[in-house]
Amino acid sequence: MHLGLIGLGKMGGNMRERIRRAGHEVVGFDRNPEVSDVDSLKALAEALPAPRTVWVMVPAGEPTRATVAELGEVLEEGDLVIDGGNSRFTDDAVNAETLAAKGIGYLDCGVSGGVWGLDNGYGLMVGGDADHVERAMPIFDALRPEGPREEGFVHAGAVGAGHYAKMVHNGIEYGLMQAYAEGYELLAAKDIVTDVHGSFKAWTRGTVVRSWLLDLLVKALEEDPGLAKISGYTEDSGEGRWTVEEGIANAVPMPVISAALFARFASRQDDSPAMKAVSALRNQFGGHATRAADAGPSSGSGSTD
Repeated sequence: MHLGLIGLGKMGGNMRERIRRAGHEVVGFDRNPEVSDVDSLKALAEALPAPRTVWVMVPAGEPTRATVAELGEVLEEGDLVIDGGNSRFTDDAVNAETLAAKGIGYLDCGVSGGVWGLDNGYGLMVGGDADHVERAMPIFDALRPEGPREEGFVHAGAVGAGHYAKMVHNGIEYGLMQAYAEGYELLAAKDIVTDVHGSFKAWTRGTVVRSWLLDLLVKALEEDPGLAKISGYTEDSGEGRWTVEEGIANAVPMPVISAALFARFASRQDDSPAMKAVSALRNQFGGHATRAADAGPSSGSGSTD
């Protein structure tokens, strides 16, 4: 099968390689000419036999919307576009409608696997028409992990369902990561625990908390014991926020995912205004000692008895 692939960054570049290893022809386009196979989207369209299938792997939001709109000008009736980025699911209906006016099909595909996907395969969550999914299945099979299709691929539903499933996947990921992180901090804080890394490594087989994320944390601790080389400042991709917003919209309680998201916000504050207010209130109602902005640890008692 022939595929056009737009966006050849860390994930897109590896996806191109994995698809080629499976025996398919891939024409890639990227703004970086050093990795691009063609110099424009028009040239990409001209290099593919009709009916064309083009996979978009660029940043979510305006970059994806603009790319889809431009594809609507260079592709033809009967072609198919797959958005494999982390677009918000609400963008998918708009993109699909834009392309449908030109007779061009549209699928949304949530992709999980990161930089490890080249060798391990990618988890795929797809939304859209069943005929379009079947048409692109050789590419999905090339990208997904080895083994039963249903253990690495799902046609989740209508347009938008793929990105919605990926959004929830990432929200769950936030909660899992935060739980491991809090466990790490507690183990590191306790004086009787002398092998934090070993404790996590011991959990990687036979325990109910074993996971790939746990394996990655063990790897990180092997490379940087104490994580001294890493700042605690943590970004969020946006999908955690969208998951919480959807929880609110659908009256689904999400205390774990919400707390994990807010913990990332807290990580970006050198000196939290909220915690300053908490400290001031504790001082007001209980006489608890406060710490000057440039002072060391306080020796106040903290008792209200």
